[in-house]
Amino acid sequence: MLSHAEYRAIVTKQRSGLRALLWRGLFRVVSWPYGLAMRWRNRGYDRNPAKTTRVAVPVVSIGNLTLGGTGKTPLVEWLCRWLREQGVRVAIVSRGYGAEDGATNDEARELEEKLPDVPHVQNPDRIAAATLAIEELATQFIVLDDAFQHRRIARDLDIVLIDATEPFGHGYVFPRGTLREPLSGVSRAQALILTRADQVSATERAAIRARYLELAPQAIWAEAAHQPVSLRDANGVEAPLTLLQNAKVAAFCGIGNPAGFRHTLTELCGELTELREFPDHHSYMREDLDQLSDLAKQQQAELLVCTHKDLVKIGVTALGGMPLYALRIGLKFLSGEEELLAKLRSLLELIPPEDHSLEFAGP
Repeated sequence: MLSHAEYRAIVTKQRSGLRALLWRGLFRVVSWPYGLAMRWRNRGYDRNPAKTTRVAVPVVSIGNLTLGGTGKTPLVEWLCRWLREQGVRVAIVSRGYGAEDGATNDEARELEEKLPDVPHVQNPDRIAAATLAIEELATQFIVLDDAFQHRRIARDLDIVLIDATEPFGHGYVFPRGTLREPLSGVSRAQALILTRADQVSATERAAIRARYLELAPQAIWAEAAHQPVSLRDANGVEAPLTLLQNAKVAAFCGIGNPAGFRHTLTELCGELTELREFPDHHSYMREDLDQLSDLAKQQQAELLVCTHKDLVKIGVTALGGMPLYALRIGLKFLSGEEELLAKLRSLLELIPPEDHSLEFAGP
């Protein structure tokens, strides 16, 4: 069985040799029926609009074409904060991937800390989740998290995020590449946001934009950076980023694209001694934490740093006597924000008027 790191090294061609070549050949064979199945599924929805259910409030979907992290959580946070500033009651609806029965997953716990006034309803049946949010929580606006491929709910705006460091999923659908569906599927999107845009050159950004707008010429185009905000421990105590500048730091993460986390940390740290990678949505066991403590000691690190998504699962302020912090990340638009906001403002007009007819008027 391949580890997450080995799989990424093979599909990105970082690993060469006969064994890697054989794996890529096998992955490509398996990817053919997967790609055909996705095309057939999308064609079914395109030809039969009745398969899609429209709920009673405006819906925005945030998703991507590739597996792994493209920055959906920072965008969900940005969008929900903006909606709350407009006085809108918003709820997040997601499938709850990786959650145990009766519990929420790591992304929901992370968003709950950041957005305590925004309910997050998780259910594999997202129509049921949206209905519950509307009928029981008086929600006026639904944000669908990680839902570009979930086509059962009609949406008023489909936002697709593109990671500038891996913009095309290495050219293949899973498992040969990291595309969730053929690249042509992006034609359904009404807005495209290039995340981690500051991590590639202007020439590369222009080439990515040209390719995607060729496939989705109607889409709004925006570019954004993942901006470090602060450090935060498991008790919610924040520390400035300057704490990293003169420190020897060991780090770990269980996210879809660890390369972006590495890039950000490298720019902030005095010295990054180690970055241990775990699979996306990894459930940390005591053995993992003991190994991380030993690793940090061996590297003579002074601090341990992970992502917020990791910290909510671990819930301790130190490992092996060393302080443990999460690096908090926010979204900073580099271009296209006003055009996106204009579209969002138009959706506010779709919110149904409040029904006060059943309110108790007194004796």
